Amino acid sequence: MVKGFKGVKLIFLLAVIALLVYVIVHFFNLRIDLTKDKRYTLTQKTKDVLRSADKPVLITVFLEGEMPAPFKRLRNATEDILTDLKAIRGSKINFVFENPLEGADASGRDTIMYNLSQGGIEPTNITIKTETGLSQKMVYPMAMIEYDGRFIPVRLLQNQDASGSYEDNINRSIENLEYAFTSALSRIFAGENARIGFNESNGELNDLFLNDAINILSNSFEVGRVNLDLITKDGLDKLDMLVIAKPTKRFTTVQKYKLDYFVMKGGKIVWSIDQVSADLDSIGKSGKQLAFNNDLNLDDQLFEYGARINYNLLADANSAEIPITTGGGSGAKIELVPWLYYPILLPDTASRLVKNIDGIRSEFVSSVDTIRRSGVKKTVILTTSAYSIIHRTPKLFSLQMVSEQPDPKQFSGVPISVGILLEGNFPSAFINRPVPEGVEDFRIPKFSKPTKMIVIGDGDIFKNQVSTRDASAFPLGFDRYAQKNYGNRSLLLNIADYMTNDARLIEIRNKEMEFVFAFSGEDAIVYLNEHEREAVLILSDINMPGMSGLELLEHIKQKYHKPPPVVMMITAYGDADNFNMAKKLGADDFLTKP
Repeated sequence: MVKGFKGVKLIFLLAVIALLVYVIVHFFNLRIDLTKDKRYTLTQKTKDVLRSADKPVLITVFLEGEMPAPFKRLRNATEDILTDLKAIRGSKINFVFENPLEGADASGRDTIMYNLSQGGIEPTNITIKTETGLSQKMVYPMAMIEYDGRFIPVRLLQNQDASGSYEDNINRSIENLEYAFTSALSRIFAGENARIGFNESNGELNDLFLNDAINILSNSFEVGRVNLDLITKDGLDKLDMLVIAKPTKRFTTVQKYKLDYFVMKGGKIVWSIDQVSADLDSIGKSGKQLAFNNDLNLDDQLFEYGARINYNLLADANSAEIPITTGGGSGAKIELVPWLYYPILLPDTASRLVKNIDGIRSEFVSSVDTIRRSGVKKTVILTTSAYSIIHRTPKLFSLQMVSEQPDPKQFSGVPISVGILLEGNFPSAFINRPVPEGVEDFRIPKFSKPTKMIVIGDGDIFKNQVSTRDASAFPLGFDRYAQKNYGNRSLLLNIADYMTNDARLIEIRNKEMEFVFAFSGEDAIVYLNEHEREAVLILSDINMPGMSGLELLEHIKQKYHKPPPVVMMITAYGDADNFNMAKKLGADDFLTKP
């Protein structure tokens, strides 16, 4: 009797606590961060950016109206983050939600869509299930920031995977909201964007293979192509960062002189270099290929700066897969098999530049060494796994190598560096050397201003794959064969932020979130992630946008293959069926709203 009474008291106490939480959340629009690393709390960088606003900011969000549940979650998460921004600066931050196409006829819609596109506001076509089947609907998962007569668009929805997983894409988009708004606000307050150039004078990747890299950087920077043969000293002075992605032609002395001047004046360079020429397409066409060393004439210059890309190729047991045709005749089929020469590079978590980034897909990689240089700090940012092998070149490749099993005795036993960050005052590569013929004297100093560069022993790191069906570009880092995303895109964005002196934006983008169900009003309260499984999970069926508590609980169980240890569910629909379902899914307590 006493034991039963204590049980009733415990349930009553839990119910009272749950009601208090609900009342506080509902009436005070409260958002509480229970995570250890405060991933649901605005970063100091965001707060600092907001404090620089000395005039009113108007943010118009175009994601409004009828839409599928995942987009409703994105819409509500956007409102949550904007509410947080407003809480920092009050009347300086204002936001509205509107459906730009509401009430417009066909001709009016065309005019509205054209006007929006002129401002960088583009729609997304989505599929909606109806009683009669599937229908297409146009939504605008975008916002426009207006400040001091200037406008800047903000993309709320990250580029859709080719795999078509809207749920994962929405989750990533919600994770990215603080970064998207903070980055845009920072740029509109500054009045100008940093300039990033992709070199094209030495046979680098063309626009199709750099399509996604250029597009995603264009959201935050001024991006264009640069020709070292044509660019002047003034042009170099206006440039902040230069990307050299997979050059195939030898650099001339004049080009190297311009690069040296760019470094000395404080410019940042990202060297993405294939030191060895090897190509899977060529191997597939002829059955084999001799991988030979490239002569790019960059070794001496990189050596002076403190880096050496070695003439070798790395094989790694941790690798991407490639499609191989097996069998013959009517029994032929395509299978995915590991290709050891496409290592999945591991970001060094000690560096905030690459912290929390997924593995990086690479192709035919060479190791990179650091050279001691006074005043230059070296940091390894990308490595192979410890199960890697160094192959000297030239080396003959064939597709038959996919069946070869590496000898464990050959494994390096330690990760091999593939990407390094160099920071400091670099020595000029043209000290005591004459000015090359055909170029004016840039009066290059002996040492650079404080600057940075990144050296990566792979030219394909920033190359997106291309569809063989319609020649369209896939998102950077997306493997069209394995239907999997790698961290290449995040790496490029982090590099751009870090190199253009906005390193604290990286901390915003790199927040790890398993669920981004921040709560306000009557939204669900969900704080659970893979590393904090001991957390109490409180689910609410009360006007939960887009997903009921039961649905969310089932989703969590499927994701983790078992329910969270402690679950308390508050619901307005406490019937027997819901009770039994909640218990089946693992709810420890199931309380009805009094």
